Amino acid sequence: MATLERAGHTARRLPTKGPGTAGEQTRQAIADGADLILACGGDGTINEAAAGVIGSQIPFAILPGGTANVLSMETGQGSNMVKVAASIAGLVPRRISIGKFDAAGAPTRHFLIMLGAGLDAKVVAEVRPHIKRKLGKAAYWISGLMQTGKRLEESIVRTPEGDFKASFILVSRVRNYGGDLSIARSVTLLDDDFEVVLFEGSNSFRFLPYFAAVIAGQQKHMPGIKILRTKRVELEPIGGNAVLVQADGELSGSAPARIEIVPQALTLLLPQKYLDQHKNG
Repeated sequence: MATLERAGHTARRLPTKGPGTAGEQTRQAIADGADLILACGGDGTINEAAAGVIGSQIPFAILPGGTANVLSMETGQGSNMVKVAASIAGLVPRRISIGKFDAAGAPTRHFLIMLGAGLDAKVVAEVRPHIKRKLGKAAYWISGLMQTGKRLEESIVRTPEGDFKASFILVSRVRNYGGDLSIARSVTLLDDDFEVVLFEGSNSFRFLPYFAAVIAGQQKHMPGIKILRTKRVELEPIGGNAVLVQADGELSGSAPARIEIVPQALTLLLPQKYLDQHKNG
């Protein structure tokens, strides 16, 4: 993570001290006079660094250094850190909305790209670190395949648009999912709401045709999949079993949980091309 101080525009490199420390480091850097926060890492590290910038007017930029680099891929910057670094000076500041959630037994947390609950979070939780280091994104596919044949825990999903039941819950601010798929297909970072995609059913075999529909871009027409736009979601587990929640690719708690939009919360530096593509979004 790097900061740029206004006095003399002196850049400082601040390695994170460990999990959960980047937010406090960015807050301190801003207090010390930094006028730009540049976060380098995967989506989880970027999430933590952004936590210290949210609510301020300090611009925030990213350098992709993780496995999926969802945020960088979403904005069209790609996964090549050197190329992204070379483009920083041409990026445009844009105030964006982000997600916030409160989950049982966990502190309030924000997310820039997506929140997942149920099967989505279970896949994240069961990724083996050594496999992730060796195989990258393929580790998530392996973890997903390991869920085949298992019973899935369902939740009640309450929204202003109605109540639904689902075992895979995606509350997204982006179209990109894991770098390779588009599950939410219409939302952009410039919007002031979420696209929510719900997959119903406790039988994991149902997800084979579900994901075939996702790959084909036909999820909107697939029975058992519900897609809606909203600013607020509440999750209530069915029964006594825990339903896991992940935010920006990091396991972050369990339901019951409340998720809502925080309008115009972060100044993110974005490519002009992305802004032009989604100016009416």
